[in-house]
Amino acid sequence: MTDDLNARHNVKMRKIKEARERMMESKTEEKGLIMVHTGSGKGKSSSSFGMVLRCIAHRMPCAVVQFIKGNWDSGEKTILREHFADQCRFFVSGDGFTWETQDRERDIAAAKNGWAIAKAQILDPEIEFVLLDEINIALRYDYLDIDEVVDFLLHEKPRMTHVCLTGRNAKPELIGAADLVTEMTLVKHPFRDGVKAQKGVEF
Repeated sequence: MTDDLNARHNVKMRKIKEARERMMESKTEEKGLIMVHTGSGKGKSSSSFGMVLRCIAHRMPCAVVQFIKGNWDSGEKTILREHFADQCRFFVSGDGFTWETQDRERDIAAAKNGWAIAKAQILDPEIEFVLLDEINIALRYDYLDIDEVVDFLLHEKPRMTHVCLTGRNAKPELIGAADLVTEMTLVKHPFRDGVKAQKGVEF
């Protein structure tokens, strides 16, 4: 019985491998991607910083522009600034979450400053990957003009530069312009049970 099960498994896996090889033969294009990580679930920034580490491992110069979060101490900012500053530029634009600042004009000014920095990094021929962390929040509250951001990404971004934009409530215009969109779905979160944000998990 075991030999028969193994034989059937091998036949099935061989067919899958052949089908995948045929599919991969048609995937020949390379381009810089516009990627969006959104949704109410945890993991949007976490997965994006995973891509930053991949870029560093592949010796691809990258940049991070962090919107909204402000100058709080996060593990990703500390490790990148202290150990990989020559491979990844890290910019913080914003004085904290909107419910903390309670100053719309200041938030708008910070977001616009962050967007100016972001455009400069995206246009820099040395940079191959740019993470715009929590920019979707700035777009959601109209601190930035969504049409301006989308137009820049579609028409001015260098062809081979990757850009990843994170944050909840990505606008439809951005989703429509993106090459890759991932929505993190909230199924269960310890915060609902009174567990606060913890080092190494949330920041």
